[in-house]
Amino acid sequence: MSPSIASNTPVELDQLLEFARTRHRAILLTRRADGDPQGSPLTCGVDAEGRLVMSTYPERAKTRNARRDERVSVIVLSDEWNGPWVQIDGTAEVIDAPESVEPLVDYFRSISGEHPDWDEYRAAMLKQGKSLIRVTPVRWSPVAKGGFPARLAQE
Repeated sequence: MSPSIASNTPVELDQLLEFARTRHRAILLTRRADGDPQGSPLTCGVDAEGRLVMSTYPERAKTRNARRDERVSVIVLSDEWNGPWVQIDGTAEVIDAPESVEPLVDYFRSISGEHPDWDEYRAAMLKQGKSLIRVTPVRWSPVAKGGFPARLAQE
């Protein structure tokens, strides 16, 4: 069995968004008040405007951090541990209820498709006071895949 070789594939924005649309596991990196990083594993989608979207609550650390400092990073992961991944740096916007309800509908659709009862979903989002974080990509890494260095494939 030949070793899996690491790769880094540069992508344009449209390729980046297509990559992210099919992957919903991510880590959002925000900055604490002292500037240190704070990571939050979460589920994310891509909206029609090409922004990464994630559901949250207003009192969560990630939400407070994104309000204070809009500079965030999202690491989009594949379902399989050794699958490809990418880091997307961008600017965050936090939307709170009730304005968040329709963007949360779009968020749900981007990940799971249609809900059996949209009125029930909207009511639940309002009752829970859900917020939405939208991240506009500013720069990104190549799509990376872990493995051995290419020099080891020569053996």
